[in-house]
Amino acid sequence: DATCKNRPLDLVFIIDSSRSVRPEEFEKVKIFLSKMIDTLDIGERTTRVAVMNYASTVKVEFPLRTYFDKASMKEAVSHIQPLSAGTMTGLAIQTAMDEVFTEEMGTRPANFNIPKVVIVVTDGRPQDQVQDVAASARTAGIEIYAVGVDRADMQSLRTMASEPLDEHVFYVETYGVIEKLTSKFRETFCAANTCTLGTHDCEQVCVSNGGSYLCDCYEGYTLNPDKRTCSVVDVCAPGRHECDQICVSNNGSYVCECYEGYTLNPDKKTCSATDLCAPGRHDCAQVCRRNDGSYSCDCFEGFTLNPDKKTCSAVDMCAPGRHDCEQVCVRDDLFYTCDCYQGYTLNPDKKTCSSKT
Repeated sequence: DATCKNRPLDLVFIIDSSRSVRPEEFEKVKIFLSKMIDTLDIGERTTRVAVMNYASTVKVEFPLRTYFDKASMKEAVSHIQPLSAGTMTGLAIQTAMDEVFTEEMGTRPANFNIPKVVIVVTDGRPQDQVQDVAASARTAGIEIYAVGVDRADMQSLRTMASEPLDEHVFYVETYGVIEKLTSKFRETFCAANTCTLGTHDCEQVCVSNGGSYLCDCYEGYTLNPDKRTCSVVDVCAPGRHECDQICVSNNGSYVCECYEGYTLNPDKKTCSATDLCAPGRHDCAQVCRRNDGSYSCDCFEGFTLNPDKKTCSAVDMCAPGRHDCEQVCVRDDLFYTCDCYQGYTLNPDKKTCSSKT
């Protein structure tokens, strides 16, 4: 039924890939994930999906913010590899809370009222304390479904799952028949989609929510107190843009710019210090030296910086203290040579003198 789409979810699959899951069985799990994705109304404003893989360690294969289309998501699932040893289910759920169910990783804000859902698929007994971690997750508003396969410990499944248990704990005899759970989950997540029926009064975006709906707004707009209409927001307000330095509003959107001495990178967001000493960018007569976003002028050897801190004047290389000649200093353009008084001869070091007698 085209009007029966699952309500929007932030859905995280946590799949066991410990040593007890044989390679061909793990492939069945990936097929199950792909078929589940097919049944979901995937999209940035509908259901977002993340996949986590665990054994002794936990790997976030992709978070909620990465894919908003089924093809890309299923392609990513096809490349998931098992991790082998261990069954640290508690660690996996804790990682979901700490690293996946965050706005930075794509979870919608709490005021959107999007359900946070976890589906754990395992064939073993957790090797860590899953009870307290699962309780913390449920307290944080995360709904947990536990799917056991073959050798899975039923008591552990019941310990981690949400109430009522008969709606949140599933068991199948083998990975070969895990796909039959797809229809059960579709029934669980399916709700009449008021948004597609056209019976809503949202000005911009309608988001199905169980048998009801919520209104939302396009990017650059915010929902008014009436919860139906939208107003343009200051897209350059702190926290609303991704500009590294300067945000410039531009007709409901924005563009990024940089401070003087910086240039916009190809990502059109971040800035890099420009070479202020590049030809034509400074006013130094001889030498330009970069200095943390600014620059200073210097001179070649034999010259000294004038009071204007830009131009240079030739110095007297034979002035006292500026040379190392023992007797006579002779200027030679920007350099100097040493010589000796009459009756003396210049030593091989070209600096000191010895009497001819």
